[in-house]
Amino acid sequence: MVVDQVTKDLVLNAVPQQYPFRFIDEIIELDENHIVGAYRYREDEYFYKGHFPDRPITPGVILIETMAQTGVVAFGLYLTMQQRHNSLEETRQLTTLFTFVESVEFNNIVSPGERVIIRGEKIYFRRGSLKTKVSMERENGDNVCFGVLAGAGVMLNEA
Repeated sequence: MVVDQVTKDLVLNAVPQQYPFRFIDEIIELDENHIVGAYRYREDEYFYKGHFPDRPITPGVILIETMAQTGVVAFGLYLTMQQRHNSLEETRQLTTLFTFVESVEFNNIVSPGERVIIRGEKIYFRRGSLKTKVSMERENGDNVCFGVLAGAGVMLNEA
């Protein structure tokens, strides 16, 4: 069942990463099997100054982090609330930590000012661990990168 805008906004606001390390602006679609989000890389992002000074491009690790914030963190928060019937406050106490990155391939660069669409498809969600197939594309549909990512929700004091 596709969720309403109120739920999408609640999940988005529960994502713990904040400026300058937050790479999700919007959740476009969300249900128990997939998520679609978006992010626009601002021209003044801190990493462009050194990557690369004469031709700034978004670093690959930032592209992976962007995919993770939508495809693992936001999606995992939603699935945790649904599966455990947790309140938003209970779910916010969890921090999602990377557990797995596999077969990430980069097909295009992302320049300052570009908006990307991130799509995550659930492979499995069990015992607080989420594994997803995640892809990133430009607004025109050109694929930027894709891979398999996983993470687990843990209490901060247990990490």
